[in-house]
Amino acid sequence: QVQLVESGGGSVQSGGSLRLSCAVSGYTYNSYCMGWFRQAPGKEREGVAGLDSSGKIVYAESVKGRFTISQDNAKTTLYLQMNSLKPEDTAMYYCAAQRAPRLEHLNRWLIRVDLGGNYWGQGTQVTVSS
Repeated sequence: QVQLVESGGGSVQSGGSLRLSCAVSGYTYNSYCMGWFRQAPGKEREGVAGLDSSGKIVYAESVKGRFTISQDNAKTTLYLQMNSLKPEDTAMYYCAAQRAPRLEHLNRWLIRVDLGGNYWGQGTQVTVSS
């Protein structure tokens, strides 16, 4: 059974930093796409950062240069280091992994936000005050 459990959210002031973690269990595949998404109140869920099993990494334009996605060597934890946070980064943050693991165009996978095609965690709230 695949489980994704996020942690690390919280409230920070503008310019601050947070590190999100996603504990991944039951997901042992050689080819996959995984990543972080977020959803602000009244808005649609959007992709933030993604990585695949080949080592490719992509970011949404809004977070480039501020956020860093990474994975531990055991591939059991996905991280999102968030620096220079802005009030517009306030959202519920989710990690996700493909239900049918395979290599595909990573940026398209991130933009598509396939709610039914991915496993999702329960989310962790990030609030940035000005």
